[in-house]
Amino acid sequence: MASSSTFSIILGMLQAINFLISIARTVTVADSSPLASEAIAMVESGWWSNYSNNASERCQWPGISCNTAGSIIQINLSYEFGKLNFSSFPNLVLLDLSDRQLGGKIPHHIGNLSALKHLDLSNCGLSGELPPPLGNLTQLDLNLSRTSLSGNSPPFLGLLTNLRHLLLDGYQFDDGNNTIPQNLWNLRGLETLSLIRCGIVGPIPSALGQLLNLKYLILWGNKINGTIPSEVGFLSNLTYFDVYDNRLVGSIPFSLYQLTNLETLYLDNNQLEGSIPQNIEKLMNIKVLSITNNSFTGHIPLVLCRLTKLESIYLHKNQISGSIPSCLGKLFNLRYFGSIPSCIGNFSNLYNLELDSNLLKGPIPEEIGRLFCLSNLNLSFNQLSGSVPILSATKLRIIDAGNNCNKISPDPFEGNSRLSPYMCPSPVTNKANSSTILYYIKIFLPIAIFFAFSILGYFLFSRFKPKNNRVGVQPTKNGDLCSIWNYDGKIAYEDIVAATEDFDFRYCIGVGGYGSVYRAQLPCGKVVALKKLHRLEAENPAFDKSFRNEIKFLTEIRHRSIVKLHGFCLHRRSMFLIYEYMEKGSLFCNLRDKVEAVEMDWTKRVEIIKGIAHALSYLHYDCSPPIVHRDISSNNVLLNSSFEAFVADFGTAKMLDLESSNQTIIVGTCGYVAPELAYTLTVNEKCDVYSFGVVALETLMGKHPEELLSWLSPPTSLMNMRLIDVLDNRLPLPTSQLVAQNLVRIATLAFACLNPQPKSRPTMKEVFLQFRASFKHERPTQRINKI
Repeated sequence: MASSSTFSIILGMLQAINFLISIARTVTVADSSPLASEAIAMVESGWWSNYSNNASERCQWPGISCNTAGSIIQINLSYEFGKLNFSSFPNLVLLDLSDRQLGGKIPHHIGNLSALKHLDLSNCGLSGELPPPLGNLTQLDLNLSRTSLSGNSPPFLGLLTNLRHLLLDGYQFDDGNNTIPQNLWNLRGLETLSLIRCGIVGPIPSALGQLLNLKYLILWGNKINGTIPSEVGFLSNLTYFDVYDNRLVGSIPFSLYQLTNLETLYLDNNQLEGSIPQNIEKLMNIKVLSITNNSFTGHIPLVLCRLTKLESIYLHKNQISGSIPSCLGKLFNLRYFGSIPSCIGNFSNLYNLELDSNLLKGPIPEEIGRLFCLSNLNLSFNQLSGSVPILSATKLRIIDAGNNCNKISPDPFEGNSRLSPYMCPSPVTNKANSSTILYYIKIFLPIAIFFAFSILGYFLFSRFKPKNNRVGVQPTKNGDLCSIWNYDGKIAYEDIVAATEDFDFRYCIGVGGYGSVYRAQLPCGKVVALKKLHRLEAENPAFDKSFRNEIKFLTEIRHRSIVKLHGFCLHRRSMFLIYEYMEKGSLFCNLRDKVEAVEMDWTKRVEIIKGIAHALSYLHYDCSPPIVHRDISSNNVLLNSSFEAFVADFGTAKMLDLESSNQTIIVGTCGYVAPELAYTLTVNEKCDVYSFGVVALETLMGKHPEELLSWLSPPTSLMNMRLIDVLDNRLPLPTSQLVAQNLVRIATLAFACLNPQPKSRPTMKEVFLQFRASFKHERPTQRINKI
């Protein structure tokens, strides 16, 4: 077939060595320089003094990568520039010295690297000005963010007409007026322009409209004033626009609403005014709209409901009034100032509701109790009354209802150990009585606080004190603790028993190391998965600790690619977790089932790997403190009916203490555990990175890559291997070039994650960003995509 032939040609050109033994920033270049001159330059630099006796093996020296001909294409080191003769490396296309403490200035002879395409010197402690010879590198992508560089606007920047990515965050322009350099508007091919905290003043020039290829414009943290120029409407490719924390005034220009590709708009912390116009409906791809801390007025227009891709909207600290349109029920985050309508119960995906610091009046609607996903509720500093109808159907973790003028009953908080409520007495507006009340407050408030903390301390001690090496729980009337969150708040232990006929084997869908998994349909009709601890294991302190550890983590984290915990039960007869039911089961089982494996085509497999990467990136970088899973394997990745991936089984997860060595015992699944744990007990996020690499290859191959892992040392064993030789042969070769490129990218990243040296592995955040064609709605990291 022609399509198969085309795919074979594409993959055949990408020799396995280019990705199988690559590190996270692999590049390829032509080889045209005598290798001897490279060796001499490296020896004379003094950087590799411990290795210079064996120059023939320089490609194995730290921080060095070579092409197949042995010519150096990458240098990644933490030294000062020193004596390195850059003219000896005409094939060098990538120089990445980011996040190193180099110090000093950028040497002029760096301009001799005629083939250089990627230069990343971010966060290196560099100072001084940009050397003019950089203007010779016409193919350059330049990242000089988070440095101490300063000086006049380099004239040569305007000559780099092929420049696509320019990140100069923190660069202090000393031109006298500190405005955006005019020569930047000559860079017509620019796709990313990031000038964060550069001390820029003055307006945004109308010449901005000349950068027709611009996708990411990031100017936050400056002192830019004036209005947003109407010429911004010419940037039809713009997807990310961030002018947060400046001094912009006026209204949003109508031309901005012509940017139909715009996904993220941050206008926070300015002095903008006006209303949200009807034209906003033209932003059909918008996902994040944030206009907080401005002076916007008027109502929320109903046309927002037509923005079907909208995920987050931030409107607080404005003068917006009116009610919340009920059709906005699919928002994941909501900050709004107005009355609380009864339709709030329609917001089924809402997990963060913050209505603090407003003039909200009246009772709290009971429909809030139907917000199944809600975990954070802030109603403080208002004039609300009544009680908070939290019920047991919510996943509320924090409630702040303090500083309301009317009474809010604390009754719903009593006996609910999951909640962290913040309440305060109701202020009294009668000035004549204020002094008397203040007198009594001074006397009785300290006493009340003392008794409150005493009761709270006794409650916590009785709930969590150790007993026989097991963590105790506060008993109910039956001597057990059962916390199950659902739609009606009435599900109890007996309902679970009835749904499974007392955990009959007919309902068992899987058996693990210390528990069995059951399928149960609750009285409300919802199907859930029950992970029940075996009776013998329940008596084992180690298994009991692992079980409770899983409860701890899954009640504190929430992510679309992490399995959802609906509840748990610590019953004297049995202990179990209640999960969202995953119709397809584990990735392991699907890869080993011929029918399911064929249904799981290449596109689905790419999305599965992407979902795992996203979840791990969240655990490592968006949780505080960071969380290491420690047991990433295909058995612990679950799939729903659409083959979407969800990371599961947090029984061995561990929070990282950034101030300690994080030493621990070895845990994990054989075949997925990082090799360094054989000689060190120190666990960090790079252990998860290795396990992810194994799972990624397993997903591509359809089986565990045991043989490939054994070939990783020495790497020369893989010299003649092609990707097409290891792909799952149960699937036809992809006909789409995009899918083929994704497979190559995954293979590249997978083997980068399997690097025997933990420090040489990429981070999960770097891995996930490689899967994203754009920065989506998150603030982008200041790094250039090099793979």
